Amino acid sequence: MFSCQKIVTVITVAVKAPIRALASATKLKMTDWKVEKEKFLSMSLDAKRKLYASKEFKQISDIPTWEEYAKKATLASQIPRKTDFQIDSSLNSSLRKKVSIFQGDITTLEIDAIVNAANTSLLGGGGVDGAIHRAAGPNLVAECKTLHGCPTGDAVITGAYKLPAKYVIHTVGPRGEKPGLLQQCYRNCLKIMCEKKLQTIAFPCISTGIYGYPNEPAAHIAASEVRKFLENNTEVERIIFCIFLEQDHVIYEGILQSYFPLN
Repeated sequence: MFSCQKIVTVITVAVKAPIRALASATKLKMTDWKVEKEKFLSMSLDAKRKLYASKEFKQISDIPTWEEYAKKATLASQIPRKTDFQIDSSLNSSLRKKVSIFQGDITTLEIDAIVNAANTSLLGGGGVDGAIHRAAGPNLVAECKTLHGCPTGDAVITGAYKLPAKYVIHTVGPRGEKPGLLQQCYRNCLKIMCEKKLQTIAFPCISTGIYGYPNEPAAHIAASEVRKFLENNTEVERIIFCIFLEQDHVIYEGILQSYFPLN
């Protein structure tokens, strides 16, 4: 017969065995995304293109600058910038070559980074957030789980996996019209852009839609924060305002004429 001590030992070993197996499996699962992230970042462009979720993608050379766009378009009526916002007029000629309007799917952009309008969990959701997670594949959520969420107004960077972009910068916009927090979203994303020495980035319309930020005031913040950033970071190649709704298309055409004058 087993002694009580032997019985306890057998039970302990039996219990610990599956725990160790689970821990080992969890460790393997947690490290998988790291391997995949490095693989995608180091592979050739031709090789990565074969793995894109969508075979349609846009290179930066496919997207006209604001100056090029304006020459060919019949622009919407100009929307004056906020009266307290000042620009350095001597930079107008150069900076209107640094921004773009792109109406389409942000997940098709083959650039350095796209911005995800995320929720605080970082684990995916609806709209742009869900589309980015679906196109990137399961490794994106696996990496996001290790970040343990993101506060409103802050931003974090991850790999982009099967997306054409190299990185995803996740930012959590405010619910409702809270200018200070929305400004922080843009500032923190652009700060990461500088830290990582990225040259191209695309922003969706953060906090509009179900988060309830009015479209035009949100566009004013987007344009003003990008203008302020570019005045001090002229080495950046391109910042893209990626829009989906026709309503936002009209707003951005009007607002960019004030923040990035064409003459």
